[in-house]
Amino acid sequence: MESIELSDIIPCTPARLYEAWLDSAEHSAFTGGKAKIDPRVHGKFTAWDKYITGETLELEPPRRIVQAWRTVDFPVGSADSRLEILLEPAGAKTRLTLKHKDLPEGQGQDYRQGWIDNYFEPMKAYFASFPGQDS
Repeated sequence: MESIELSDIIPCTPARLYEAWLDSAEHSAFTGGKAKIDPRVHGKFTAWDKYITGETLELEPPRRIVQAWRTVDFPVGSADSRLEILLEPAGAKTRLTLKHKDLPEGQGQDYRQGWIDNYFEPMKAYFASFPGQDS
């Protein structure tokens, strides 16, 4: 199994990012792929047009989200990976740290780049389009 960790600054507050991550419409808007999210512990979710599926395991608003997570590219019979999203204030912005564990062997680097290209960069652009937001 492989693990990756990434961190970046997102131009919104932790509470705003936490709510958007768990909201179907906003998650879809900031990634560009359709998401459907039941925003509770044990709630199921899909993202990126059902490429990603999983279940929310833990919620600590507005600072932490833990999910069981997998994509259609996981080998048949492989267990879900564990995704931990940590949100910390960084001035008026948020330091998003993403810890992704238990990825199938040989896939870690692909998911690292996928998080950057399909989440971090689009989120920065999306939240920057709301100047002066403070929630």
